[in-house]
Amino acid sequence: MRSRYGELGKFVEFPFFRQHVGLMTDRILILDFGSQVTQLIARRLREANVYCEIMPFDKGDDAVRAFAPNGIVLSGGPSSVTDAGTPRAPQAVFDLGVPLLGICYGQLTLCAQLGGAVESSDHREFGRAMLDVTEDCALFDGVWNTGQREQVWMSHGDRVTDIPPGFRVAGTSEGAPFAVIADDARRYYGVMFHPEVVHTPHGAQLLANFA
Repeated sequence: MRSRYGELGKFVEFPFFRQHVGLMTDRILILDFGSQVTQLIARRLREANVYCEIMPFDKGDDAVRAFAPNGIVLSGGPSSVTDAGTPRAPQAVFDLGVPLLGICYGQLTLCAQLGGAVESSDHREFGRAMLDVTEDCALFDGVWNTGQREQVWMSHGDRVTDIPPGFRVAGTSEGAPFAVIADDARRYYGVMFHPEVVHTPHGAQLLANFA
C-alpha cells in the first residue's frame, strides 16, 4: 500500500528536510576566552539552524576532540595576547582540520599561535568603526562586496602586525590593518570586530556564512 509518504510504514526524505537536518547535524564548538558576549555567538549560530556548544578555552585537547566539531569559533576576551600566561587555544583546534573563525581575541591568539605577530597598540579601537572591504572572502558571500565600507563594532587594544603564512587580508579599519584575514586553503578566518553584536549590522549573516 502506498501513500504520498511512500510505502506505508516507510519514511521518505524530501530535499528540504534533508537540507535542514544536514544543518542541524553540523556541530560548531565555541571556545570561550572570557568575552561578555560569547553567548551571542551561540545565539546567532543557532538562529542559522546550526548546533553549537560553548566550552571554556582551557578544557584541553581531549575535550575538543571528543566534541567532534565540524567547525570551531574562538571568542573574544579581555586579556592581552602580549602578556605572559594569557589564554591560548588548545593544539587540537589546529590539528582537527576543520574550519576556524577567530573573533577579536580569538583572531589575536590565532595569529600568535600560527606564526604571526601581535603587539599592544597606543590606539585602542572601541565602539563603532568603519571597515573597508579590500578583497573577496567566503565570509562575505552575498553580504559584502569589495570596495564597500561597512559598519562594525570593535573592542580591542592589541593589534596584529604580521599575519601568519598562508593568510591574506580581506578587510581593514583605521586601527586594525588586518581587520579581516583569511586562509582559504585551511578555511581559517579571523576578524577583529564582533559580528555577534547588533552594532555590526550584517554580523549574523557573516556568522551564518561561516556555518
